[in-house]
Amino acid sequence: MGPAVTGAAPAVPAAGLRATARIHAVADGRGGTALPLLAGEGPLALRRTRGEGGAEAEVLLVGAMSAPLGGDHLGVEATAGPGARLALGSAAATLALPGRGGEPARYDVRLTVADRASVRWLPEPLVSVRGSDLRMHTRAELAPTARLLLREEQVLGRFGESPGLLRSRLTVTRAGRPLLDQELACGPGAPGGWDGPAGLAGHRALGQLLVVDPAFAAAPPAAAVLGEFAAVTPLAGPAVLVAALAPDALRLRDLLDAALERYGW
Repeated sequence: MGPAVTGAAPAVPAAGLRATARIHAVADGRGGTALPLLAGEGPLALRRTRGEGGAEAEVLLVGAMSAPLGGDHLGVEATAGPGARLALGSAAATLALPGRGGEPARYDVRLTVADRASVRWLPEPLVSVRGSDLRMHTRAELAPTARLLLREEQVLGRFGESPGLLRSRLTVTRAGRPLLDQELACGPGAPGGWDGPAGLAGHRALGQLLVVDPAFAAAPPAAAVLGEFAAVTPLAGPAVLVAALAPDALRLRDLLDAALERYGW
């Protein structure tokens, strides 16, 4: 899914917007999930919606303004306490936009999931707009009996537009041990070959679905191919990763929806 980026990403300058959305979910003792903390900042507004049968708390991230722009540093921090069930999504696609001074932007997501808790992180796609420079890092820290369902979708440019520079990293630990740590870079300024036959091969949309479920310890999924450009890879732990390439966002969502139906909950 493209060449790996080595080394730490350069620090973002002090200029730009700083905003963090924070969510904390706890089991309410009656079979449901409460949200004692639901706080958005700046462009990151949070709305609670109706959850699944009352057992799951569902939260939508609603963009209150255009962001991230170059120089911005946005973050989402979500914690699910023991036995809590939390579903997180976004109301619309996120556009990575260029800033006036050409500075990079950052978008950091941190998910912490306690024992017997579950988190579904299913945002809408991230679109890398021409001239933008975004460094994105998603971190998930899981307890041994935690469950995680995580989807990432990245679209390189709007219709008929070349992409910006996108550097993305996904880091997952379980019981304090690494489960998955991967990086990719796409767009102008990325390492050579990112769009070649060994990289994206001309595709404009890429994504993945990560499912971590203790039930996989007894019945691990097998490696498989879902269509021409989607691969299923069991991980060294109770987890499976589905990586997909597609010509556009619609086809990418179809591929990941098929994987979600097969491996998700």
